[in-house]
Amino acid sequence: MRIDLNSDLGESYGPWSMGDDRAMLDIVTSANIACGGHASDPETMFTTLRLAAERGVVIGAHPGYADREGFGRRVIPMSPAEAGRMVAAQIGALAGVAAVAGAVIRYVKPHGALSNVSMDDRAMADAIVAAVKAQPGDLALLAISGTELEEAGRAAGLTVFSEIFADRGYLPNGRLVPRSQPGAMIHDAGAAAERLLRFLETGKMPVLGGDPIPLRAQSVCVHGDSRGAVAMAREIRSALTARNVEIASFL
Repeated sequence: MRIDLNSDLGESYGPWSMGDDRAMLDIVTSANIACGGHASDPETMFTTLRLAAERGVVIGAHPGYADREGFGRRVIPMSPAEAGRMVAAQIGALAGVAAVAGAVIRYVKPHGALSNVSMDDRAMADAIVAAVKAQPGDLALLAISGTELEEAGRAAGLTVFSEIFADRGYLPNGRLVPRSQPGAMIHDAGAAAERLLRFLETGKMPVLGGDPIPLRAQSVCVHGDSRGAVAMAREIRSALTARNVEIASFL
């Protein structure tokens, strides 16, 4: 078996620090780097891009709603067309800094509330996909498994990779448990690793209040901003390699 480990990184801003990007980049094989919408700034982008490139970690753009106060977890009312242009602008911002940093962007993964909306809103998913497809370099799309975004990307001819979450709870319909509800986050690294191993062996994800559901995945996300994120990522990687699972990027 082979799987990618990804994390949302580059989410600091000015003097405000979020997560330990340097440590996470020694563990994961792909990095979703914030583009200045929900978090980040040019210096944070540059530093994170350089760190990822130096380690051979595959780089993705991580655009989200322009909502730094809410960390991109609040829906900002806008039309799908406006959201598409916002995504394009943020990808362009990261690409500009990447050119200076000697790094290459290979894929796009929407962040937070923007990702949540595109799970079920096909018009929003199509707008995001169109923005990604319009970029130079044949960017791939990293999308949550079983969502409209995943299907929109495939329908448009993008290279699409599916992801699941190591540290998030699932509902029977395949959606993530809202962060406001109990069971949304898994803080026990051992429990997260065991759940992930069961998924890789069976192809089915345990859910709250129901039987496990089938999902497909080429990548597993461990949030860089979660409590104990680095320790969890290390334990997950160690548990997977101990079971002869190869950890390698999807690209």
